[in-house]
Amino acid sequence: MLGTTSVVDRWLWRLGVLNPSTPLRVHPGVLAGIIAFHLLALLACIPWLFSWSGLAWAVAGLYLFGTLGINIGYHRLLTHRGFACPRWLEHGLTVLGTCCWQGSPMNWVAVHRMHHQHSDEPEDPHSPRKSFFWSHMGWFLIYDPAIYNLGTYDRYARDLFQDRFYKWLERPRIWKSIHVAQWATFAGLGAVVGGLWTWSLMGALQLGLSWLVWGVFVRTVAVWHITWSVNSVTHLWGYRSQDTHDDSRNNWLVGLVSNGEGWHNNHHADPRCAAHGWRWWELDVSYLTIRAFELVGLVSDVVKPRLRRTPDQPQPGEPQPGEPRAVA
Repeated sequence: MLGTTSVVDRWLWRLGVLNPSTPLRVHPGVLAGIIAFHLLALLACIPWLFSWSGLAWAVAGLYLFGTLGINIGYHRLLTHRGFACPRWLEHGLTVLGTCCWQGSPMNWVAVHRMHHQHSDEPEDPHSPRKSFFWSHMGWFLIYDPAIYNLGTYDRYARDLFQDRFYKWLERPRIWKSIHVAQWATFAGLGAVVGGLWTWSLMGALQLGLSWLVWGVFVRTVAVWHITWSVNSVTHLWGYRSQDTHDDSRNNWLVGLVSNGEGWHNNHHADPRCAAHGWRWWELDVSYLTIRAFELVGLVSDVVKPRLRRTPDQPQPGEPQPGEPRAVA
């Protein structure tokens, strides 16, 4: 629960962006964190902090943390239960997602399930019908007590709310420890490799900072905007191959950079399906990874596509506007 109003709140009141009669307030901690990470990512523009290995970590991190952690862990596993896997793998994927600084698993799952139930309706937490900026990042910069409360967790993420591991991840101390650990790992390993490669303290410092900037800050900001683009871009631009009662689109650009999350109209047509790309040219690296896990026996009960609808050929049984859709 946020305390008194801030200077930013009063400024937004004057601009008419926020209404002082509502409980909506700017979340100063989130706003400061977003600004800080973007500024830290800009350190990559300093030539001394560039290294090819640091760039490689940034690219690899998009898959390791973005695809495995967010796409597969937070989204297709925890939110929609599109497949089953051992607890150790589920928890491992969850920790990778936690490293992306997109909120706790319980918070992420609750908000996303709410989005599916009220997609592009007034209750949708991040519909672009309000504005592009709101759906891209404005919605989480504003604290809304109607969303961020225990009742929302209990309604939309009860399965996680009753799990001791996910309640453990809600603790600020644990949350901070995970992020400090990943920062220390990138900086420490980079320093060791740089020291051994150059046999100098300056070489160790340079590569350690390079890995930290590129492997953590640049990668985190990139994963942020990729994930946020699924909320914003794929509800505004793209093609619709499935008949859904929202504005979801399949966007090829977001589909490629997000490793499959951009085939969003397909996903809204069948949320539990582990595959978002349904046509041969809708590349879905996240689903290919799940299938690879399935081939080696790490996952089971993978939910395959079961809906094939076009906007001009609706099929019986389609939920009407306002009716809840299966999301878990």
